Amino acid sequence: MRLFPDLAIRTLCAVASTALLSAILAGPAAAQGQVTVYCSILEEQCREGSALFEKATGIKVLMVRKSTGETYATIKAESANPKGDVWWGGPGEAHLQAAEEGLTEEYKSPMLPQLYDWAVRHAEVSRFRTTGIYLGALGFGINTEVLKARNIPEPKCWADLLDPKFKDEVQLADPNSSGTAYTLLATIVQLFGEDKGFDYLKGLHKNISQYTKSGIAPINALKLGETGVGIGFIHDIMTQKLAGAPVKAIAPCEGTGYETGSVSLIKGGKGTDAGRKFVDFALGVEAQSINNRLKIYSMPSNREVVIPPEAPDFKSMKFIAYDTAKYGAAETRTRLLKKWGDEVKSLPR
Repeated sequence: MRLFPDLAIRTLCAVASTALLSAILAGPAAAQGQVTVYCSILEEQCREGSALFEKATGIKVLMVRKSTGETYATIKAESANPKGDVWWGGPGEAHLQAAEEGLTEEYKSPMLPQLYDWAVRHAEVSRFRTTGIYLGALGFGINTEVLKARNIPEPKCWADLLDPKFKDEVQLADPNSSGTAYTLLATIVQLFGEDKGFDYLKGLHKNISQYTKSGIAPINALKLGETGVGIGFIHDIMTQKLAGAPVKAIAPCEGTGYETGSVSLIKGGKGTDAGRKFVDFALGVEAQSINNRLKIYSMPSNREVVIPPEAPDFKSMKFIAYDTAKYGAAETRTRLLKKWGDEVKSLPR
């Protein structure tokens, strides 16, 4: 499936882009105020983004880092009296559910013309209640030293993870709290069909050592040698490899899904004007270049962000026709999460 545009085509408009974003962020309100941002990307990204935005605008950022599922639950619980202004990051299905349920509000950022088509389509599907900021391929990582020490062959496919040799060697987050794990759930259902997909998840359950709260936790455990296999996004696994960890990222042979990381303006937030400025910032070159400095190589949505050679080769991966809109619908997402809890997590291991 041809999912990604030609990454070799790059514009020479970064200076103009920076000027446009500076103009958007400038103004009398930029020198004062506060914005509360619920952040569902990595803590390092949250911190650096906050500092850059504060420096550019003078607006104080109150950043709260939570996983995707936790953030969705928080926004829903606070809907009668919203305490947040922006939801930054995390797979788009939960953002789409929040949009459908009226928890986020329409905002057509002036940065939209700078984005790849897939990010704009994501905004259109949500009626501009969320916008794509990055893409990340789902896969799994292995700790090569752990598997070698335990004489376990390297897995290449999703099916390989069902081998009894991987008993207590696989970590995965809980899809009720983790957008990463929900992407896995939706991917398996689309790849194998719902009945066979749940049979697969039941088989995988036998080899799971623990379901973590956050999607990044299995990758952190992987780098520390606490697990042989961690399911997550390939760019997060590669970040650890580039830092020297004995890990390897694998795009499963059967095919895989992907996340459309998103940013949304929370409906009824007290700092809505500042929130719009933060959304513009999140869609701009400066914010989306944070990942390059941190060696987190998801694919940015802004066309002008340079993609380094160390980034995953998306063109070499086999992708399913991942239906973010369908699996981000409230009815589908709620039903699948309940079914997973009732039929998979409740099983003995």
